[in-house]
Amino acid sequence: MNSLGRRVLFALLLSVWFMPADAGPPHIVVYLSDDHSQADASVYSETGIPTPEMEKMARAGMKLNHAYVASPACAPSRAALLTGLMPARNGAEANHTYPHEDVRSLIRDLKAAGYQVSAFGKVAHLRSADRYGFDHIVAGKDHDKLMRSVESYLAQHADDGPLCVFVGTSNPHVLWPMENGVDPAGLTLPPILLDTPKTRAERAAYAQEVIDLDALLGELRKLADQTLGDDVLFIHTSDHGAQWPFGKWNLYDYGVRVPFLATWPGKIAPGSTSDAMVSWVDLLPTLIDVAGGKLPAGLDGRSFKSVLLGDRDTHRKRIFTTHTGDKDMNAYPIRSVRTHKWKLIHNLRPDLAHTNHTDQLRRMGASMFWDEWAQLYKTDAKAQALIDRYFSRPPFELYDMTQDPWELNNLIDQPEHAQQVAALKSALFDWMAQQGDTGRMDNEPHPLIRPETWHPDYQPRKRKK
Repeated sequence: MNSLGRRVLFALLLSVWFMPADAGPPHIVVYLSDDHSQADASVYSETGIPTPEMEKMARAGMKLNHAYVASPACAPSRAALLTGLMPARNGAEANHTYPHEDVRSLIRDLKAAGYQVSAFGKVAHLRSADRYGFDHIVAGKDHDKLMRSVESYLAQHADDGPLCVFVGTSNPHVLWPMENGVDPAGLTLPPILLDTPKTRAERAAYAQEVIDLDALLGELRKLADQTLGDDVLFIHTSDHGAQWPFGKWNLYDYGVRVPFLATWPGKIAPGSTSDAMVSWVDLLPTLIDVAGGKLPAGLDGRSFKSVLLGDRDTHRKRIFTTHTGDKDMNAYPIRSVRTHKWKLIHNLRPDLAHTNHTDQLRRMGASMFWDEWAQLYKTDAKAQALIDRYFSRPPFELYDMTQDPWELNNLIDQPEHAQQVAALKSALFDWMAQQGDTGRMDNEPHPLIRPETWHPDYQPRKRKK
């Protein structure tokens, strides 16, 4: 071999010897907000509340347009996230309930894949985080304290192997801060709300909480960049929609369709979007797939890693969602099935009144607007129609989601849609049977109250102690 050949061979050997080893699975950061509808963010809507950090994150990674929770209440939504099972299968159907003791937490499968898994703030519901097997748990709502806790943890453990860090803010869960810097007059109200002074004042308070959670997102991303390096899968999403009428505790999109943003430098294309339909039960299977772990058999959730990497643009053909109730404030079981175009909602007890915390617990910083709405009901036809629709619902509702995103025009009785209705009913009933979902009620029913009770002197049902 001549000198040139020896030099080429030496260079090839050096390139092999100094080739970087497989870096292994990435660090993972998951940031969860609490009661934030997708429509209430400027990254998804021009009239949404300003969310510049979400917009920045979308430019750096992928925005999923069709992310849905399993249930529009905190406990069942988060239980479904952490188990990969829908509420009827994991046992947490009504709010303030928990999975059955024998249901496996997918946090344990992330740990089996070599991760240290930590929870800061509201990740599981209330005081249930210890049920799921996290290595490290820090409770609390204050954003400054959360940031200090996360920063301290990352400083100590950034070199200890792959980390999966869940951070949950309580924003924008009620109670909202009535002293805030948002101009009520400058807000665009969703068409499902009545435009009154108290509605706008509390909407401004809600907007402030969204602005604050968005700022925390920016701080967390900056901290992850500084401490964890480039190989970080960062995800932001919310547990369900906002606590407004037709939002939380409802299966309209305002209650179940949530933000979902993901960045992963070198893996997720900057500025990409996806219309793939994903469910919250899919999130942990996706993380376990990214981690190189093994998924338990029999899950309802399945990985959409290929969607994040841009290899696929579809995931689910249908999204199923469920709601059972929330103690004595809400006893109104609902089920739904959604495709890209159609949504069928099944109100299992249309003989009862739909109620929830907004109309039952009229509190400043949550729902004092109801008193103004009740007054409007006496004289305003729009108020009458909206409030009647809120309390009294038909057995089935059908919406064309491409033409009617706010679900204002129920098409269930139009003959031209009969075939579509039959197909959706069949899919929903088959799915409920497979789930073992009996549609049971956990709480005391509310009678179908009459309009004359909807006035400021009406005494709603009080929370049981």
